[in-house]
Amino acid sequence: MAIQRMDNVGIVVEDMDAAIAFFVELGMELEGRTQMAGLVADQCTGLDGVRCDIAMVRTPDGHGRLELATYLSPAVISAGPRNRPHNVLGTHRVMFAVDDIKDTVARLRPHGAELLGEIARFEDSFLLCYLRGPAGIIVGLAEQLR
Repeated sequence: MAIQRMDNVGIVVEDMDAAIAFFVELGMELEGRTQMAGLVADQCTGLDGVRCDIAMVRTPDGHGRLELATYLSPAVISAGPRNRPHNVLGTHRVMFAVDDIKDTVARLRPHGAELLGEIARFEDSFLLCYLRGPAGIIVGLAEQLR
């Protein structure tokens, strides 16, 4: 049996409104918000007493989604410093294709985005950069050159 598709990537954030604002400014669309609690939430997370706010944001083409979660209980556990480098084991970035990388970076700066390095040119194909977004996650941006 094969998978059907990748449905979403989950990200735990402290400030839901700020995270939504960041990803909406990036160009994603808020699909909805809800609160999860109860037996099903406990069963699928393996935690007891889960209560969390969830927001789903999707890419304009409708194929990619991020599930943003803010845990109200149990308490959030820090995964260490938020400025971890790109070569840490585990999920290290979410990449988005954009029309104008310089404009996108400029629009995201007021939402706390910080470039990890600089905008780099990969051959004659792409402009690429990594920036730090909500909850310290690394967001990659790629502008295809024509």
